[in-house]
Amino acid sequence: MTSPESAETPSVPRQGRTATLAEIARAAGVSAPTVSKVLNGRADVAPATRSRVERLLRSHGYRRRRADASRSPLIELVFHELESAWAMEVIRGVERAARRGGLSVVLSESAGRHTPGGSWADQVAARRPHGVILVLSGLDEGQRTLLTSRSIPFVVMDPAGDPGADVPSVGATNWQGGLSATRHLLELGHTRIGAIGGPTRMMCARARVDGYRSALEAAGLAVDPGLILDGDFHHDAGYRLGLDLLRRENRPTAIFAGNDLQALGLYEAARELGLRIPDDLSVVGFDDLPVARWVGPPLTTVRQPLTEMAEAATRMVLELGREEKPTAGARMELATSLVVRSSTAPPPAEVN
Repeated sequence: MTSPESAETPSVPRQGRTATLAEIARAAGVSAPTVSKVLNGRADVAPATRSRVERLLRSHGYRRRRADASRSPLIELVFHELESAWAMEVIRGVERAARRGGLSVVLSESAGRHTPGGSWADQVAARRPHGVILVLSGLDEGQRTLLTSRSIPFVVMDPAGDPGADVPSVGATNWQGGLSATRHLLELGHTRIGAIGGPTRMMCARARVDGYRSALEAAGLAVDPGLILDGDFHHDAGYRLGLDLLRRENRPTAIFAGNDLQALGLYEAARELGLRIPDDLSVVGFDDLPVARWVGPPLTTVRQPLTEMAEAATRMVLELGREEKPTAGARMELATSLVVRSSTAPPPAEVN
């Protein structure tokens, strides 16, 4: 049977006689298995001990073996929930980039939580994937430390909160998207414009509504807080909040929905109330999911390049796995663009 010391023997030293792991352990005041754990990036070593051992290893010419030597040929893709066409666009992009790198994709869901559960990081560390991509999620400090200690790179796509300056992330120009959607409605002549945003804890949702506010203010219009409702990015919220806005005596003539699913719920609310789109109500969504082209009337929306964002996140995690700096930097934002279809028109003549 191979001993722990011989199983973890590092690569050839730079010069002279190499101290054995037992000698390194004695100098550091720890056991040989502890030195072995440090060489292999194990998490169960105290930070001060790890630092002392690593300093001795470097001084004796040991080089830690390449991190990818024992990785599984997998990309771990983590969603906070996995039930929408939005997720399918992301999966398509990750699989496309992973396939070019000869890797497969494993999906996991954090059951609606924006931080995976406590045992998740341990399970990932045991699988040792090439990298992890978290979508609309984040990591707590313990999870980050565990993945980093195992040399498992991770990237956050569309982070739910501020991921921190040192966490690689990929997003979109959400503020600009909200601005362009609202500006389009203003240019058509609408002045009473509602907004159905997403969860306020999510950066992308707040940024889209901030863009909406900025467009109104730039046009010299007061922002009516009563016309801004917080949704959850699901169809039912668009329907329920749409009914709320459209049943009001002085209802809005146009509504910016924070994503396409809520816009489709808004379509249903308008039909239930006998309102025609775009004759009685203009609607703008966000995402440009495939269904946006198929509904009647086709939906004007802000295109978020989800597939391209997912590919960029995958390329970034692969670069990190090769111990390279990401080509595009640690924080990458892809441009959104307005796609005008048939769900927007000037307001009804009687309200002009």
